[in-house]
Amino acid sequence: MRILERYIFKSALAVFFTCLFTFLFLYIIIDIFNHLDEILKQHLALSILGRYYLNFLPIIFVRVAPIAALLATLYTFGRMNRDNEIIAMRASGLSILQISRVMILCGMLLTMLVFLINDRFVPGSLILTEQIKAQMESSNPHTTAKPTHETITNLSMYGLHNRLFFINKFIPAENTIYGITILEHDEQQNIIRKVVANKGVFEDSVWRFYQSITYDFDESGQIKGEPIYMEEEIMTITETPQQFLTQRQSPELMSVSELDNYLWKLSKSGATGVIRNLKVEFYRRFTEPLTCVIIILLGIPFSLWIRKRATGLSSIGISLIIGFLYYVLNAISLAVGRNGFLPPFLSASLIHVVALSASWYLITKLP
Repeated sequence: MRILERYIFKSALAVFFTCLFTFLFLYIIIDIFNHLDEILKQHLALSILGRYYLNFLPIIFVRVAPIAALLATLYTFGRMNRDNEIIAMRASGLSILQISRVMILCGMLLTMLVFLINDRFVPGSLILTEQIKAQMESSNPHTTAKPTHETITNLSMYGLHNRLFFINKFIPAENTIYGITILEHDEQQNIIRKVVANKGVFEDSVWRFYQSITYDFDESGQIKGEPIYMEEEIMTITETPQQFLTQRQSPELMSVSELDNYLWKLSKSGATGVIRNLKVEFYRRFTEPLTCVIIILLGIPFSLWIRKRATGLSSIGISLIIGFLYYVLNAISLAVGRNGFLPPFLSASLIHVVALSASWYLITKLP
């Protein structure tokens, strides 16, 4: 690494870690104050709170790392531009890409780190934080269990006997499920039976399915015999409505490999809505970490337009605008994909492609 690159690297690294630790501290402090009444009412021990926020650190890091990288880029290059250091580098024959090469490489490394943490640590952290939160709530003697009246859509879970359940709509208060698909697999994960039903009601400790069709499959995956239609049928399913609530599969709690395996198991279910949503989530896991390097590229031209004395305030203002637009447009793109208006891969990558193209165009137009 050349002396100039070390100079840029050290300056940006100091700003990045300052912003990162500031964001982590503020995130925890704000969350504590938002729940201060509950904490004091339940007399929570510091050890429990410490465990809760310690497990929350990987989640916070993944969320704030791109903004910290953007702030580091804007402040570092904005200060160098204000002090005419960029002009001196350009006069020596260096291009903008040569000057910012070290920042782009750091963005790539940060992208890989965010992907690793998001895949290996965030799902486990989410599970642990939910468990600790449930422990904190149960420690309150005044807390009583209340029946849920929510309607859960697109629910899926693994059951006994190697069954995979997909349910369009589940109303826990009524013990009723709608739009049911059950896939039963053998030990090699080959589908051997598929049950599709319009409605299921849990009463007298048994499941009654209405308007159900059962398909049996041979070893080659072809339908064996004629499908069996039943207007009403008692199903030998051991899972209760409460188990559907506690064991439901959430994409946020899965790693990339688990999501891929889950998609493979659902591929023959005909559950197009859930498959589409899971594909959007699957591709998002790969494209979202790219925000770190793309947002650095997007920040380079804006940082070189900063020539004010208050470089820090200008950097914060620009980063807030860029970050807000970036995440809002990304959320819109994902929502459009989940509703089937865009292919899943395009939905997960559209804003990143647009931002990358815009950053490249702005960099090439710099004097």
